[in-house]
Amino acid sequence: MSTLLWIMFATLIVSLLSLLGVVTLALSDRLLKKVLLALVGLAAGTLIGGAFLHLIPEALHEFEHHASHDTLFIFVLVGFVIFFILEKLLWRHCHDKECKIHTFAYINLVGDGIHNFIDGLIIAAGFLASVEIGLITTLAVAVHEIPQEIGDFGVLVHGGFAKKKALMFNLLTALTALIGGLIGFFLIPELGEFQIYIIPIAAGGFIYIAAADLVPELHKERRVSRTVLAFSMFIVGIFLMWLVKFLFEGGIH
Repeated sequence: MSTLLWIMFATLIVSLLSLLGVVTLALSDRLLKKVLLALVGLAAGTLIGGAFLHLIPEALHEFEHHASHDTLFIFVLVGFVIFFILEKLLWRHCHDKECKIHTFAYINLVGDGIHNFIDGLIIAAGFLASVEIGLITTLAVAVHEIPQEIGDFGVLVHGGFAKKKALMFNLLTALTALIGGLIGFFLIPELGEFQIYIIPIAAGGFIYIAAADLVPELHKERRVSRTVLAFSMFIVGIFLMWLVKFLFEGGIH
């Protein structure tokens, strides 16, 4: 399969996750919050695991022939800062159906569209590095998207959208990942040597999302049983990233 087809397939799968919002219609608020907390823990673990077990090691390998390791970690920090600025200016993550941060549903749609576009760029950068890194990046992005898309669907309904209309608009904004993937495929190779910096920037973004958005959500839970569940899913996410790395490196036949 060509790199472009990999990117299109991966971004399409991630985009279709927006349809998961419809499951909230069949869940009670109590069960929904419990499910979302577990998913947030899993997402945080996969993002942290993806950054430290896959993206940064891949970047270290690439930097051996182009720049120093100090430069690599500077670009990890750059990615962290970029995602901080983007979130501060354009959107806020929310994993609660009744989230009051999203004052206007339309603003949420714009922010979500930009977010998904950036996800597409990151996925494209991953596949341009290698199929392995592309798949790992897609998996980390996908697991992170599940709680967000469920939350965003709830925000749109809470903001006044009819359920079918909310589902349609959520899907449309999710499809911007395809556009990001296409632009990334054609643009990143034109950056020449600079394209090696995309992976550490993405790693910094993963670390930011996990540390600044997802882990704080886990700290809000006071019940011991739910806290243990969320932490367990966090560890599962990290283990999943390690297992995929182990499988790709031929440790299991």
